[in-house]
Amino acid sequence: MKRCDWVTQDKIYQDYHDQVWGRPVTDSQQLFAKLCLDGQQAGLSWLTILKKQANYEQVFHQFLPAKIVAMSEFEFNAALQNPGIIRNKLKLASIVKNAKAYLAMEQKGINFSDFIWDVVGQKTVINGWKIHKDLPTSTAMSDMLSKRLKQAGFNFVGTTICYAFMQAVGLVNDHLVDCDCYQQCCELART
Repeated sequence: MKRCDWVTQDKIYQDYHDQVWGRPVTDSQQLFAKLCLDGQQAGLSWLTILKKQANYEQVFHQFLPAKIVAMSEFEFNAALQNPGIIRNKLKLASIVKNAKAYLAMEQKGINFSDFIWDVVGQKTVINGWKIHKDLPTSTAMSDMLSKRLKQAGFNFVGTTICYAFMQAVGLVNDHLVDCDCYQQCCELART
């Protein structure tokens, strides 16, 4: 199988690339979870977070915002001691802060999925990259998403994190054109 050249020989990474990355996600809960996980990546490899994803899901109640904001101080402090996740207090606190922001949006009647997808006009941006080094790490759209999320009370949502998020959840199709997944993602794209 021909894959994008950022994919290593690690099976977890290959499965993520082949089955998840670039496929459009419209479920608000899934988008929230992915955004939180992308924030945990800051300064680390995505593979590190992928390997710890199940632990994050367990510690943070499957990323259900209402359950996250209800976490006790004891639970949060226990998370800081959990070797199965990245034990960075600011990063972990951002998950709680983001859950509060998500719930505040919901209370205002704002659909999180629509809010996220509005940045691309509710349609997948299909790029045609031939070389991995040509892919941007941020764009005007990720700048806008970052700004909108920060205004809504989210953190660990800088433009680079937002662009990685946009790639992962199919707001943009950044598979290389010779990757076997490129055409699949084109067919799955929101149009």
